[in-house]
Amino acid sequence: MGFFNKLFSREKKESLDQGLQKTKEGFLSRIGRAIAGKSTVDAEVLDNLEEALVAADVGVDTTVRIINRIEDRVSKDKYLNTSELNKILQEEIAALLVDAPDSGFRDFDVPAGKKPYVIMVVGVNGVGKTTTIGKLAYNFKKAGKSVMLGAADTFRAAAVDQLTIWSDRVGVPIVKQQMGSDPAAVAFDTVQSGVSKETDVIIIDTAGRLHNKLHLMDELSKIKRVMNKVIPDAPHEVLLVLDGSTGQNAVEQARQFTAATEVTSLAITKLDGTAKGGVVLAIANQFKIPVKYIGIGEKMEDLQVFDKEEFVDSLFSL
Repeated sequence: MGFFNKLFSREKKESLDQGLQKTKEGFLSRIGRAIAGKSTVDAEVLDNLEEALVAADVGVDTTVRIINRIEDRVSKDKYLNTSELNKILQEEIAALLVDAPDSGFRDFDVPAGKKPYVIMVVGVNGVGKTTTIGKLAYNFKKAGKSVMLGAADTFRAAAVDQLTIWSDRVGVPIVKQQMGSDPAAVAFDTVQSGVSKETDVIIIDTAGRLHNKLHLMDELSKIKRVMNKVIPDAPHEVLLVLDGSTGQNAVEQARQFTAATEVTSLAITKLDGTAKGGVVLAIANQFKIPVKYIGIGEKMEDLQVFDKEEFVDSLFSL
């Protein structure tokens, strides 16, 4: 078993390296330019480094924290040279992510004693929400769990259709009603059905509209209330899906959604198609909500459980 675990881990690591390639290339080349021709870490190097971090969508606040930590180390060791900077930067980014909360999950598992385990998925349209739900269902099923989907995004016909396609692809049941139905009624039916069938994991899709935050808040609260009638502590997880390729826009969406509902975990998608993977650092640092999943490609297996150490290692490994 140990051999297969190692093999699987190696495959996952290769996918992660590949998925972060664009971010890594942009990030490391900017750092290279920031320290070109310099033998010691001086104010100019730090200014250039700050620019490189902001350009990688690490965000201003997070960048300032990283630069401050590096400045502290430079002031302690006056003769710090630029060849050590990459290692120090890696350590400081790792420390920053270690400070950020951890989901505690290392695989597609659910806490003991929570059956069915109910995940309510939120996020604006176009971020890869339905695809993420499909991939989650696939990975939970692959891990030996029974899964049921609930199509509570009833405002877009395409949302119900897309989720139905995923349920067929993965081979898991779906609970749905016609377009325009009450989302809370769909959520109620899904949870009730999941309980009667002794399902391990229930994943419920919700509408992705942010233009009226109050309406969104009311709707999500209502969905939670009706689920509570069947399972008092449901949903056990509110997963916010964000599109990593939108950089700072994803940070803004996280801000809006965390104000509208109690988000407990994050999935950051589409990291393979962008050089803005630094946004993972910005989001992990700012919101103190664990990044639980990252999307690094098209394949079903390309939704990975986020591992902070492996992420930093992939970002810096040449």
